[in-house]
Amino acid sequence: MNLPNIPLAGVIGSPIAHSKSPQLHRHWLKTYGIAGHYIPMDVHPDNLETVIRTLPKMGFVGVNITIPHKENIMTIADLVTDRAILIGAANTLIFRKDGKIHADNTDGYGFLENLKNGAPGWSAKVGPAAVLGAGGAARAVIASLLDAGVPEILLSNRTRVRADKLKSDFGSRVRVFDWVQAGNMLDHAALVVNTTSLGMIGKGEMRVPLDGLRPKTVVTDLVYAPLKTKLLETAEEMGCVTVDGLGMLLHQAVPAFERWFGKRPEVDRATRAAALR
Repeated sequence: MNLPNIPLAGVIGSPIAHSKSPQLHRHWLKTYGIAGHYIPMDVHPDNLETVIRTLPKMGFVGVNITIPHKENIMTIADLVTDRAILIGAANTLIFRKDGKIHADNTDGYGFLENLKNGAPGWSAKVGPAAVLGAGGAARAVIASLLDAGVPEILLSNRTRVRADKLKSDFGSRVRVFDWVQAGNMLDHAALVVNTTSLGMIGKGEMRVPLDGLRPKTVVTDLVYAPLKTKLLETAEEMGCVTVDGLGMLLHQAVPAFERWFGKRPEVDRATRAAALR
């Protein structure tokens, strides 16, 4: 009697104990009655390639990749999607049956889906988007917003040279502001996105002046610990539409789960509750 293989997936980072991905994917596996497992793995950068090449031999169908490996994984993968190349990082690997390692980036997809769900009245064409930060998350956000049709990205980062690099990569629809002028971007923005770690538990507070925010401006924060950051709290008090960062984590996981386990999961209240446990 031949029993079917039990598919394995997981998340690789260093550190990894804080990741909510295991409880999220395990919730979906249980909900849909799928015989599979999702495992967190703390892997040092020096061991990354050895581990990645070993996993398919152990029955793994794919893994999520998180900090600090998102950029390095691009050189290990055999195939890389256009959007991962544009963003310069990958967060999802699929181990194909032909032995190839396929790298993709679903962060931009997750960001947009969260935005559409949390602010259904938002339209890409309504006006510029102000983006705070110029790291890997900002690259995914900017790529997805430009692709969706946002007319202009107003960008500011504490280190200006990183913001200038993004303008160089993404072109004339990106306009850079010095960090001391970041508050000035908000006057013109239909959407405000914080991609920095400012406001996260254990990190510094967001010091950007928010008096330029207008009622009905959509404000979203990629930070989800705490779920309601000071930025979102203040924006809510000023009559803005606010979207927390947890939904991005949930929605970016949907395409990966579907590819690995053959079922497209739904992001609902039970999913959010599982991630917050």
